[in-house]
Order: sequence, then C-alpha cells, then structure tokens
Amino acid sequence: MRIDAHQHFWLYNEVKDAWITDDMVVLKRNFLPNDISETLKRNGFDGAIAVQADQSHRETAFLVELSEYFKLIKGVVGWVDLRAERIEEHLEHFSKFPIIKGFRHIIEAEPEGDFLIREDFQRGLAALTKYNYTFDLLIRPRHYASTLLCVLNNPQQKFMLDHIAKPAIKTKEFDDWALFIEQLSKYPNVYCKISGLATEAEWKTWKLDHFSQYIDHVILSFGKDRVCFGSDWPVCELAATYEESIQIVEQKLDSFTAEEAEGFWGGVATKFYGLK
Repeated sequence: MRIDAHQHFWLYNEVKDAWITDDMVVLKRNFLPNDISETLKRNGFDGAIAVQADQSHRETAFLVELSEYFKLIKGVVGWVDLRAERIEEHLEHFSKFPIIKGFRHIIEAEPEGDFLIREDFQRGLAALTKYNYTFDLLIRPRHYASTLLCVLNNPQQKFMLDHIAKPAIKTKEFDDWALFIEQLSKYPNVYCKISGLATEAEWKTWKLDHFSQYIDHVILSFGKDRVCFGSDWPVCELAATYEESIQIVEQKLDSFTAEEAEGFWGGVATKFYGLK
C-alpha cells in the first residue's frame, strides 16, 4: 500500500488558524480530502495519514469524521491534552475509534526547551504507551536535548520524527542538526518522515541539490527501514507542488532495492501506524 504519511485538512478559520500568516495566503482556504484525491491517484498513492493542525479534541473528532466519508484517510494522528489529569479517560474515549493511530503536540510552538520532559507531559506519554498509540515529534533546535532525554525515558513508546526535525535548509545550517539526527536515530523506537523539506528552504528559488546532504544523512542515520515519505500537503504548496515534493525525495532513492522503495513509499508507515 502506497501511503502519504503526512497530510493536513481543515476548514479555514482566521482565529483557529492564526498560524497561517499573511505570507501564507495560499493556505487561507478550506483543504479537504476531495481536493487531493485525484492528485494522490495520479501519483499512485492509495491513501494518507491525516495529521492534526489544531490543538483541540475537536480537531481529532473532525479528522475522525472526515475518515468516515473519505476512505483515502487510512489513519489519523490527532491531538489529545497529554498534560491533562484525565488523560486516560480521554484516551479511553478515543480508543473507540480505531482510525486513530496516534497523537501529536505542536512542540515547535512551545518556547520552553524542556517541554517534552516536564512531569505532566511525561505522564501523558506513559498513557499513550499503555494504549499503544504512536507519537509524532514536531520540534525545533531548542528541543533537541529534551527530545533525546524524552526518548531515552520512554523506550516502549513509538515515536515518529516529523519533517526530519525541520533543519534550516534556507541558511544551510547542518552540523548541530546532523549530530542530533545521529543521536536520535540510535533509538530503535524512533522513525523519521522525510517530509516538509521545501518549506524549510528558500520558497521561490530552491533547487534539488539543496536537500541532498539532509536526505542522505537521515537515510544513513536511520537506515532504509525507518524512513518514510510525507508530503506535508497542503503546507508544501507554499514552496512546492505535490509532484515536486515527491521529486525532492525520489532523487535520493537510487540505492534502494524494490522492496526498500516499497517500504519508503508506504510499507514503513503502514507498519509504524498499524494501518489496515
């Protein structure tokens, strides 16, 4: 099964979606599965993972509801308040919906570098592990140290690193990010989406070779059995078409066997998220 492991859907609301700034005007509209379904088919994809873009339980319910109407949604990565005292009660409720495979918190928006290792958040992660949910890591450099400690403290939790940790491709920053990737990849319970790269580069003038060292390093560090493709649609539209998002990573897969390529384009995500 060929899977796009990272897509977003929303009914645009200028208050809820305040993160969409004026230089992102292309995103200031509704994006629903029927807007991408033909593009997925044209590129040979069987479906996608719908990932939360808003931090509310309502967002999770919205994605679940979409999945009931649009079968291209093969799994949902929602949001739950991991810091809540009633976290297990919330997870018990969400466990009634098998389409929910895991959860994500927009850690990159948290100013505190130690957010991931705070006691209340760690308690929430322990509950995720108990309920066998995955957790997507969306981080910035200030969270590198706490991410490593968080993963160390939760060896039974399945983690997926989103957007290869969003390196500053635009300014060609590499060394600190590369060291972090090397360290994180040593934990076998962490996987990585090669996704969202064009938006971290110069939006209008990027070239394919701008991404080479980053993709090479991720594959070398994580190996071919723990990396997968995600488009980050529609956010990718800020800098690249859907097909260009594919080309950015496709250029670096020459060394993959047919079986390894099948894993990258869907098998790894299917296994990680437990898709049917």
